[in-house]
Amino acid sequence: MQYPNGKKSSAYTKLKSNQTVYSNRGMSLEDDINDTNQYYLAHNIAIIHKKPTPVQIVNVDYPKRSAAVIKEAYFKQASTTDYNGIYKGKHIDFEAKETKNKHSLPLHNIHQHQIDHMKQVVDHGGICFLLIRFSLSQETFLFPAEELFPYWDQQFNGGRKSIRYETVKKLGYIIPIRFQAKVDYLAVIDKYYMENGGTTNGR
Repeated sequence: MQYPNGKKSSAYTKLKSNQTVYSNRGMSLEDDINDTNQYYLAHNIAIIHKKPTPVQIVNVDYPKRSAAVIKEAYFKQASTTDYNGIYKGKHIDFEAKETKNKHSLPLHNIHQHQIDHMKQVVDHGGICFLLIRFSLSQETFLFPAEELFPYWDQQFNGGRKSIRYETVKKLGYIIPIRFQAKVDYLAVIDKYYMENGGTTNGR
């Protein structure tokens, strides 16, 4: 597939909700987020889904009557962020990034149209952030969009083209790996908004 201009569910076992476990190490960040969102939905905590990406199919092969193989397709438009939904009356919008780089998150993993979208979400009062996983250490952080924007802009004025691990750790919030909500980012959102005078109440 090409961009325009060339360019699973898990069974849950009873366990204390605050218990941290590490049995799922090695799973992708997307898998963990999807499982967490299913847990949130099943327990009526939040409604958050991965956004489908509109695709234009232009060439299909039919090797069999009962099967079709897509030979060529294009994304109809550049995607915005990975996930959105609603939590306690607030719009939630975030992008998930996983990196094997031990020391930083390269900014080329993010695109300008995603930054533009995130800025619009923030301007309209939504809760917007990156979920960043450093896969070698299996650490996952919530990095607020408001902290991301200055680093994005600085790269075009001679600044770094990545965000240091130390910066993510300092300005972001580490998310514990738990058995049910494997990436319990809503707990971190509650803490972040309470600390900064937001309207989200702790649960």
